[in-house]
Amino acid sequence: MCSFLPKLTDIQIRDKLKPGDLGTVIGMHGKLYSEEFKFGLGFECYVAKSMAAFFKSFDKGKDRVWVAEWGNRIVGFLALVHRTPNVAQLRYFVVDSDCRGIGLGKHLLDCWLAVARDMNYQQVYLWTTDHLSLAASMYKKAGFQLQEQRFSTNFGVPLTEQKYTLDLSLH
Repeated sequence: MCSFLPKLTDIQIRDKLKPGDLGTVIGMHGKLYSEEFKFGLGFECYVAKSMAAFFKSFDKGKDRVWVAEWGNRIVGFLALVHRTPNVAQLRYFVVDSDCRGIGLGKHLLDCWLAVARDMNYQQVYLWTTDHLSLAASMYKKAGFQLQEQRFSTNFGVPLTEQKYTLDLSLH
């Protein structure tokens, strides 16, 4: 926790992973989702397992990462994960609570969408939960539409998982 909020211009974004990044991002998800939404350890395990699979199959021609740093501290992360030749998934989107409200999340999402378009993905999607209404609002403003919902207790609390999609060939 810090005594002042950074400005968006104080944050550097890199597109290469370094040792320690994966663990930090997994830890950020575990801590944040536990504190804010009461998700259990099962969620952190899910993120760890899927993050390891993402890294093992990472293809620099099809996948991307955005690591947002404030000083030497990771304060945001987002990944573009290829699924099929024309479809990509938005994953691991997290912004540290100290850096919310400064436009970092929107900036990362805008960068993500620009790269997805440049890489000629036709459709993109993401999974989120009904707990994340502010994130859902940001996705909707970017053109994503709610495609699917399903009830789940996978992360230790009852919630509704939501799939949002965006057809880039139309935008």
